[in-house]
Amino acid sequence: MDFLLEPNIAYLILLGGVLLGLMAIVTPGTGLFEVGAFFCLALAGYAVYNLSFNWWALALLVLSIVPFIYAIQKPKREPYLGLSIFLLVIGSVFMFAVDGWKPAVNPFVALVTSGLLSAFLWIIVRKTVQAASARPVHDLETLVGSIGEARSKIREEGSVYISGEMWSAKSDTLIPDGSSIRVVRREGFILVVEKND
Repeated sequence: MDFLLEPNIAYLILLGGVLLGLMAIVTPGTGLFEVGAFFCLALAGYAVYNLSFNWWALALLVLSIVPFIYAIQKPKREPYLGLSIFLLVIGSVFMFAVDGWKPAVNPFVALVTSGLLSAFLWIIVRKTVQAASARPVHDLETLVGSIGEARSKIREEGSVYISGEMWSAKSDTLIPDGSSIRVVRREGFILVVEKND
């Protein structure tokens, strides 16, 4: 495990763990990001324990989580996402130290990986937050009041054709096949309809 004590390798593993951890916050419940983040951060922790590191850089890494969580709660908070990425990049580059404060990571490696990480987080997190907060394209509540056609006899169950789609339906009164219907309300994915006079 001596290869983990190479600052460039430790830096890449640390960035991988942080990236997977942030993705786990954005898309919770998959388990893959969480497990990957745990293993990467455990390996990075081994390197941090055995290498010389800057406490203030570690504090910046931890602090980068606060604006990140604030940014993903609602859309249009890009400045906080930018601040989180900035703190993450500075904290990770200066994490492993030489002569007290100088970064031990190769500047080329730090520049390329930090740039790729920043671009990935900026694009993916913004799109994920936008998708999570977007209103569904087909809002079922808009069906209430719609006019359609009974495609079968409707009482306790039946089928109706509304807005270009077939729906399961029921009614308080018997509605013959082919009748014009109006949606009164919905109960889950079943539409409660009445005959449209």
